[in-house]
Amino acid sequence: MSDFDYYELLEVERTADGKTIKSSYRRLAMRYHPDRNPGDREAEERFKAISEAYDCLKDPQKRAAYDRFGKAAFQGGGAGPGAQDFSGFSDIFESVFGEFMGGRGQSRSSVQRGADLRYDLEINLEEAFKGKSVDIELDVAATCEACHGSGAKADSGRKVCQTCHGSGRIRVQQGFFVVEQSCPVCHGKGEVISDPCPECHGEGRLEKHKTLSVNIPAGVDDGTRIRLSGEGEAGAHGGPAGDLYIFIHVIPHQVFQRENYNLFAHVPISFTKAALGGSIHVPSLDGEQHEIDIPAGIQSGKQLRRRGAGMPVLNGRGRGDLIVQIDVETPTHLTVKQRELLEQFRETETGEECPKSSGFFARIKNMLTGE
Repeated sequence: MSDFDYYELLEVERTADGKTIKSSYRRLAMRYHPDRNPGDREAEERFKAISEAYDCLKDPQKRAAYDRFGKAAFQGGGAGPGAQDFSGFSDIFESVFGEFMGGRGQSRSSVQRGADLRYDLEINLEEAFKGKSVDIELDVAATCEACHGSGAKADSGRKVCQTCHGSGRIRVQQGFFVVEQSCPVCHGKGEVISDPCPECHGEGRLEKHKTLSVNIPAGVDDGTRIRLSGEGEAGAHGGPAGDLYIFIHVIPHQVFQRENYNLFAHVPISFTKAALGGSIHVPSLDGEQHEIDIPAGIQSGKQLRRRGAGMPVLNGRGRGDLIVQIDVETPTHLTVKQRELLEQFRETETGEECPKSSGFFARIKNMLTGE
């Protein structure tokens, strides 16, 4: 498979971003992994090829060199006069001005921290109120148990790179300049693996499926972020693992709306209850029926508050309030008897029963008559 194009191997376009390349690599690595294809030589070769392709394309500098020169960019050692490695303008800048900047000739560490991961979790408002424990499943790059993340076969270890003699840098003649660049053999690490681990093929990491138990505390809100330290991707060559961030998404509720730790609900009542007063029972997320007193003559839009009946305070004490907004509903289906009673009521109206409406029409009359 040495003649295959890296982009074709990973089944991505040449313009694909790093996230797309990584996703495609994970999918293909799972498909062709030797553990899933025991005895299949072709699958094993394919797995090695896509690992090689991903190792190149995930590194911006290697990818740039590959896009310009193909695989020739990584062949021949690049140590002779006129050889070109082109690992980036930053390398040339560092080698020319490094003595003045205090960083010339420094080799790079092969140990790298693993990437952080994100997981989006949907819960409903009842679960946000009570809190819950939930199991999540994800595929993640984990440390290879066979080589403990070193990438080397047991008892073989790593050896000093003979091209750069462990410095991670080489000197290259370019015109009138002699510049330092990353070693094309060890890629700046200063050491190479002479006998790669057969399980991870020198990567030090393997794609694994794992299940994690996550505790969702009571009172979480939409957008709350929960950090699980060390549950992200394993670091390269035995480096520390990244973190896993759980982002909470609360599904809209059919009755309540949340604002901070308060719960809002629109409650319709009949116009007779609004006029005469009474009480209503509103169930809250705690399962309790809260009795709300309705004062006589209440108007639409009036808000009534029951303190301490809202959402629990996250990682704290106490609760927010339950706020009920009253919507007075005008009847639309009247019986004959009800209509007769309303007609009798209208005959007794003096205008003082509804001062706002009588006052409004009085102002209209004054405006028209000029009084």
